[in-house]
Amino acid sequence: MDRLSESLPDRTTAPDTVPALEVRGLVFRYPDGHRALDGIDLKVERGERVAVLGPNGAGKTTMTLHLNGVLRAEAGEISVGGLPVREENLKEIRRRVGLVFQDPDDQLFMPTVREDVAFGPANFGVRGAELEQRVQAALEAVGMAAHAHRSPLHLSGGQRRRVALATVLACQPEILVLDEPSSNLEPVARRELAEVLLGLGGTMLMVTHDLPYALQLCPRSVVIDNGRVVADGPTEQLLADAELLAAHRLELPFGFRIS
Repeated sequence: MDRLSESLPDRTTAPDTVPALEVRGLVFRYPDGHRALDGIDLKVERGERVAVLGPNGAGKTTMTLHLNGVLRAEAGEISVGGLPVREENLKEIRRRVGLVFQDPDDQLFMPTVREDVAFGPANFGVRGAELEQRVQAALEAVGMAAHAHRSPLHLSGGQRRRVALATVLACQPEILVLDEPSSNLEPVARRELAEVLLGLGGTMLMVTHDLPYALQLCPRSVVIDNGRVVADGPTEQLLADAELLAAHRLELPFGFRIS
């Protein structure tokens, strides 16, 4: 994993005192009038790994889709490394915020793995030797370099999930945002992905229903329900709070114990 750090240099331009991500008073309604976000506040410092927990319909994925301008808020502000998420900044915001969707088929559409990983940085203007170097480094970081010339259609679910991650890493994001990364993965693929993510370093925001995965990967968690942040603290502390989990329809697997 160190090869990725060396090969994909940090392009952050903001001072170290500026948070990696700051969300203030975010409000969003869907066209049917449903208020999905109701004044969310969230600050993530550089290098933090933060899990976003909450029941279905709580607003977790809706919030993440605001971070790189896929959705536009009714009210509130978002800044990434000090840069506001606004129309005039969207190209740079979308480079800074790397969003890995829950379904890798939403990100993999080229004939080969290599072409999929090259698509993002090429879209940002990267060419030639630098493009090849980014593709190689990203594939090595996720353990998929040997599959560069295969079709994504011929890979396992866990392999496709790692290739989808590589497509984002090749763009050198400052924040990695993952939506339910462990969903539908068999135990071995789930472990392999966790090892990759732990090896990457950097700033990470992970939306998940998988509470043990949150505990394994993210020292800090926030709980979102009804479009609001209702708890924010060390993951181990939040998951040990049975009343908090029950109040927000969260549950640890049967027999799982917080040490």
